Amino acid sequence: MSYRYPDARILIFSKAPLPGRVKTRLIPQLGEQGAAAFSADLTRHIVQKVADSQLCPLQIWCEPDGRHALFQELHKAYGVELKQQQGSDLGIRMGHALADGLSTSRLVVLIGSDCPAMTADYLEQALQVLVHGVSCVLGPAEDGGYVLVGQSVLNTDMFETVDWGTMDVLHQTRLRLRAAGLPWSELPALWDVDRFEDIARARGLMDKRQDAAGIRSASIRKDRLRRPAG
Repeated sequence: MSYRYPDARILIFSKAPLPGRVKTRLIPQLGEQGAAAFSADLTRHIVQKVADSQLCPLQIWCEPDGRHALFQELHKAYGVELKQQQGSDLGIRMGHALADGLSTSRLVVLIGSDCPAMTADYLEQALQVLVHGVSCVLGPAEDGGYVLVGQSVLNTDMFETVDWGTMDVLHQTRLRLRAAGLPWSELPALWDVDRFEDIARARGLMDKRQDAAGIRSASIRKDRLRRPAG
């Protein structure tokens, strides 16, 4: 496959969709099984989107590991590399993944699996920031965190003493970067899926993509039928 950024990697952090273990804030609305199924759909959506973009090679960083049927399905469908998250908190796990990525690639962009608003153009903006010499890029989230972090020079200090899962994550990360004297760039803010009202707009985006994929598949089938045999 020909990639536009062959010396880059996109890393997707994803939890195995185990009932009661994922999207716990949505369990009151969806139930444990429903929240797990919704989480799996979000992961499928972003993996398909990134794989179709052909920007650069893709890795799924799995938690607790890559043995779950969902990860095996995506590995088989898209040939993505499966990696295991390592570390006692999110900051340590992200730092480890970025270090691993930068050991073999010049640019690394890390995203989660619960931001269906993420687009190929947005990811390419992040890669372009890094290509043009800024060593760190952030994609803020509307809830005070961030949906993307990219690096061309490893910096794990930005992940230390951060209150993960709170509205202070982005603010604290900026403070770490500023204190270290490290320049960074920020992309426009996006939303991720955390609240009940996010469910409908996430499903709307996923359904729209599935409809578009169905139209493309039908068009390909019709084209094949019109071709002369032999």
